[in-house]
Amino acid sequence: MKKRLLCSIILAATASSSLLPAAQSLRSSRPNIILVITDDQGYGPVGRHGHPWIETPNLNSMYDKSVRFTRFLVAPTCAPTRSALMTGRHPMRNGVTHTILERERMTLNATTLPQVLKSAGYTTGIFGKWHLGDEEPYQPHRRGFDEALIHGAGGIGQAYKCSCADAPGNKYFDPTLRHNGSFVRTNGYCTNLFFTGALGWINQVKSGDAPFFAYITTNAPHGPFIAPPENTKRFTDQGFNPKTAGFYGMIENIDENVGRLMDHLKKWDLMENTVVIFMSDNGMTGGGSGRLGQSLGKSSDGKQMLPFNAGMKGLKGSADEGGVRVPFFVRWDGRIKPGVDLGNIAAHIDVFPTLAALAGAQHPANQVEGRSLLPLIEDGKAEWEDRFLFTHKGRWRTGSEPNEHQWRGFAVRNQRFRLVDNKDLFDMQADPGQQNNVIEDHPQIVKTMRDAYDRWWKKTRPMMVNETVPMSPTRPFHVLHEKQLKAGGIPMWKAPKL
Repeated sequence: MKKRLLCSIILAATASSSLLPAAQSLRSSRPNIILVITDDQGYGPVGRHGHPWIETPNLNSMYDKSVRFTRFLVAPTCAPTRSALMTGRHPMRNGVTHTILERERMTLNATTLPQVLKSAGYTTGIFGKWHLGDEEPYQPHRRGFDEALIHGAGGIGQAYKCSCADAPGNKYFDPTLRHNGSFVRTNGYCTNLFFTGALGWINQVKSGDAPFFAYITTNAPHGPFIAPPENTKRFTDQGFNPKTAGFYGMIENIDENVGRLMDHLKKWDLMENTVVIFMSDNGMTGGGSGRLGQSLGKSSDGKQMLPFNAGMKGLKGSADEGGVRVPFFVRWDGRIKPGVDLGNIAAHIDVFPTLAALAGAQHPANQVEGRSLLPLIEDGKAEWEDRFLFTHKGRWRTGSEPNEHQWRGFAVRNQRFRLVDNKDLFDMQADPGQQNNVIEDHPQIVKTMRDAYDRWWKKTRPMMVNETVPMSPTRPFHVLHEKQLKAGGIPMWKAPKL
């Protein structure tokens, strides 16, 4: 007992005064959890990642005070990543092989992250983008969220010839949103509204007995690239084209809202019992930022401005590193050592088991494929067995046989190598920019990766449950919006006072 006490004293003397002893386990610690995920931002557009033009002081501050997973990998597009977060398993095993055409619907047979957290006594809320099914059984207020303030489809104003469609005529300013199953009119810019909704809900539940899980999931900086004028002006003044100015302006607006979130958490004395995670859903979009090598405009001195993607190959929609690598910052003041970089490959499938472990919740049987990241967060030198992570961009034509696409648009990744499209192998430690194909130098690793991927695909194909689903004859958000209009109208959302 005396020896243990002496060790604690030594740790306290050598560590920062804001930290608890590293030996204290995070498992079942039951903190509040806030997960912020942006849409199409990717890895590069963060100041601390070396971006030459955007200013993200609040994300920089979070970076400085977080454990950072520097090789955190997701899916090449948005709905697949979101389904992995919600289930802890690969998107295609949730039936999510696309972002539209009924193939974005997450199987109803999956147990969701909010359902698991609720079983451990949490209250749960989502604010922003859902994109895992607009039909009523698939909606978040039916899948474990106590509070839901969302838009429809994969983006505000989107409408496809299927069930995936937002409220009719929606815009980024003053959008009509769905609040706990009913539509409401709003006043303001979409990202500001989602953070305001989250903060208002946190303010309501923070004094209760239950810890909370807030899932803040912006549609920004997804196209169309529309930001508040005050966020775009300095970019247009510098010569950026309007789309890029909108894309960068949306990110700086997100940064402002992250600062607003942190300010309120501090004011409410929540920082030391709240985990805050920041991430994006796929690699950087090629829309607002331009394709790699394409000019974004000319600076005042006449020089061409080219996109910045942290030296990576690939953008959103690609199975290369640039299509799937995103920020993953984990901040918990007083419990997690800040300023730590972890280079272990980690992925979207790991978020579910990590948060469940924090909450002390049990996994659903035979569903979760990911690993809890808590051992690494507690001790960056913890043993971490290498593994294969599988990527497929999906998005094949509806009605075609997925097996015909098995060997196209895929990648297999372990800690050292990335095999892409069955013909290119990259040593990601020696060549993170994927400049040199070394497939001829490592025949055994190529065979091992191909065989592992083939086994994975054969187990996954029967779980692609949306492939033969007929297109919905109606757009649920349109139908429900019209019904509510006829029944009494769309009320104005009462934005909470903070």
